[in-house]
Amino acid sequence: MNLLRFPGERAIDLICLGRAGVDLYAQQADTPLEQVQGFRKSVGGSPANVATGAARLGLRAAMLSVVSDDGFGRYVRQFLADNKVDVRGLRTDDSGSLNSVAFTEMRPEGCQVIIYRRNAADLQLRVADIDPRAIADARALLVTGTALSASPSREAAFHAMRLARQAGTVVVLDLDYRPYGWTGAHEASVTLGLAGSLSDLVIGNREEFTVLGGAASSGAVQAEPHAWTEPHARALLRDAAQAVVVKDGPRGCRVILRDGAVIEQGIFPVRARKPFGSGDAFAAALLWALIGQRPWQEALRWGAAAAAINVSGDACAEAMPTLSQLRAFVEAYPPATPSSAQAPKEPFP
Repeated sequence: MNLLRFPGERAIDLICLGRAGVDLYAQQADTPLEQVQGFRKSVGGSPANVATGAARLGLRAAMLSVVSDDGFGRYVRQFLADNKVDVRGLRTDDSGSLNSVAFTEMRPEGCQVIIYRRNAADLQLRVADIDPRAIADARALLVTGTALSASPSREAAFHAMRLARQAGTVVVLDLDYRPYGWTGAHEASVTLGLAGSLSDLVIGNREEFTVLGGAASSGAVQAEPHAWTEPHARALLRDAAQAVVVKDGPRGCRVILRDGAVIEQGIFPVRARKPFGSGDAFAAALLWALIGQRPWQEALRWGAAAAAINVSGDACAEAMPTLSQLRAFVEAYPPATPSSAQAPKEPFP
């Protein structure tokens, strides 16, 4: 089974490029937003979540983004720094842009989320913000689809990806498709396709790969859980990609490798408190394992475990597990088959 070839010792293990915002979680569980009496503040945005998760697992993680020149921007910067994320690439913008803010209910299904992203600070990332030396000093660069949804962030992200390829830095693309950030699915399909051609590893869920492939309807996707991924994955693997990871909710996840191998991993059953954050925890643990040169089956298992821990928590970034928490969780489960995970020895909440 082929592994991604990360460069040897460098100053940074992982740079995460893209959104670093604020999430406001309802303090009352299973309560509609119109009846919520209070919210709890946390850091949000997939790249910021992944950077936090990676740092908590021991990777030297860095953030490449823009925050607003206000209390929310300062809060995001301090939170990341407190979690040992390198914030030298986190620029403060004084042009009047604002950090994205998400208000969310706290329920496992049917969870309403309202996101404010007008003149979003993270989308003000510019080509001039990309330091070629920092990219060359990193073992991996993670770019999310949200960063590619608008200019000038789009051009900055592509520039960083090209610099990474020149420096031998592994490029990871998390499709992270959010319809509200694009003018339409066709624009997203073309842009994400170009980004995929510059990436060594592409991560996404079934719906995101549907958009990447330009599918007009998800009806066939529901009928054939895996067949639809093959042409999209094979197309990516004909370009730069060495591996494509498909997250499939309760069905678990699978990786399709350049040599044709397919490896599957089931979920760890836990009591979910929210439907978001698990994908970011999965990516953080997966990359931690891969950068540590662990085999794919083990990396997927660590990723699935981190996802389970996070989805059972009451935040995203703050619910990222530490290495000791992740190991304790995995050790409580007997060895799982490639496509399923068994119940733990002791139930988790």
